[in-house]
Amino acid sequence: MQATKRVTKPTKQRKLLYQAPDHIRYKHFGAALSSKLKVTHGVNALPVRSGDTVKIMRGDHKGFEGKITRVDRQEYRIFVEGLTSEKVDGTAFFVPIHPSKVMITNLNLEDKWRKAILERKRARPEKAKTVEKKPPKAPSKIVEEVKEEVVEEKPALEEAPKEKKPKAKRKKTAKVATEKPAKKATETKEGKPKAKKPRAKRKTTKKTEKTEGGA
Repeated sequence: MQATKRVTKPTKQRKLLYQAPDHIRYKHFGAALSSKLKVTHGVNALPVRSGDTVKIMRGDHKGFEGKITRVDRQEYRIFVEGLTSEKVDGTAFFVPIHPSKVMITNLNLEDKWRKAILERKRARPEKAKTVEKKPPKAPSKIVEEVKEEVVEEKPALEEAPKEKKPKAKRKKTAKVATEKPAKKATETKEGKPKAKKPRAKRKTTKKTEKTEGGA
C-alpha cells in the first residue's frame, strides 16, 4: 500500500473532509466515553451511533442528556431525542449537534460488529512510552590527562594575572627647516663676480605725418 502524504493546506483539508467516502466519514464521528465506560470497556473513544445515550459538554445546550435518534453523515451532525427548537410559525425541529461536543454515557451494543470493535481495541497492546537510557560512555585516558593538565594550569593563571602595560605615547618631532644654499654668483676666471650690463633701451621712431597735398 502506498503511503499518503500529510495534507497541511487548509483548502485541501476542507476538500478532503467534504468529499470523503462513507467509511472515512464514520471515523469523524468519534466521541469520548464517560469515566465509567472507560474502566469497563478499556476504550477512551468510539464513533457514535443511533441508540447511544450522550451528554452535551459544550455549547448553548451544555448539560443536556438524551438518546441519539439520527446520525447525519452528510452534514457531520447528530440529533438527540428531546432537544428541539421552534420556528417562527411554531413548528418544532431537532437541533443539530456536532459529535465532538458530546460524551457517550451509555453504549448501544445490539450490533455484533460493534462488540467485535470493542474487543479488538481492548486487546491492542499499549505502546511503551518509557525509553531505555543508554549508560554514559567511560572517558578515555587521554581525555582524563588533558582535563588534569587544564585544572592545574587554571589556578596559576588566576593567581598571577598579567598586567597590561600602558602604551607609550609617540613623541611628535618638530620639523627643522633646512636652509637651502644660495645660488652661487657666476664667477670669472680670476674669482671675482662678473658685473651684469644694463639692457639697452629700444629706440622709438616717430611716424612722420604726411602733409595734406604734399609731394
